[in-house]
Amino acid sequence: MSANGPSIQYETQLSDLYKRQRSTLTDKKTIETLDGEDALPNEEEATPAQNSSPDVVEKPVASVSDESEDPQDSESLQKELEGVTDRLQRQVAEFQNYRRRTEQEKGQMVLFGKSMVIQQLLDVFDDFHRSIEASNQAQENSDVAPLAAYESLKSGVELAYQKLMDELKKMDVVPLSVVGQPFDEELHEAVMQQPVGEDGEVGVVITEIQRGFRMGDKVLRHAKVVVSTGGDLGEA
Repeated sequence: MSANGPSIQYETQLSDLYKRQRSTLTDKKTIETLDGEDALPNEEEATPAQNSSPDVVEKPVASVSDESEDPQDSESLQKELEGVTDRLQRQVAEFQNYRRRTEQEKGQMVLFGKSMVIQQLLDVFDDFHRSIEASNQAQENSDVAPLAAYESLKSGVELAYQKLMDELKKMDVVPLSVVGQPFDEELHEAVMQQPVGEDGEVGVVITEIQRGFRMGDKVLRHAKVVVSTGGDLGEA
């Protein structure tokens, strides 16, 4: 046997020992790994088992929700609601008072306008009244001729008429000039139609039955007129 024989044999024994130890360690790790994998499903199965009961979860939540209501918060909301209701009622009352006050002011303005117009017409009434009295006195007096009484009445009526027109003019009320004007439905109201000859113009106001008036740009009353039409006079 050579000198290297024992050394080689010793190295071979060490190598075999190392392989056995390594195999033992590998088998142990494999066992631990398998044991760990077997334990995981048990934990996962335990977790759903704990969450599988809906009563255990829902009942505490419901009780917590019920117990979370604070009496102070409820009282505060009630006071806030009462305050909003009170303010709303006050605003409704104020609006009703405002509407009532506005209607009263509107009525007073209409009444004031009427009084202003009547005051202007009272002078005209006085002139008519004086004219009638003068006519009656002239008729009762045998020394006064009927023609004189008529002239007195006529002059009084003319005076009252002119005063009335002056008062209307002060209020920007003027009569419409319609005769000879083309018919305009914005100003005129045709109550009759009268045929004219061949030389006559059609669609023209030829007669005024009732005078119309305007105040500024507003027509107060349309003039009632007779309008000319085509055709022979005998067809009327």
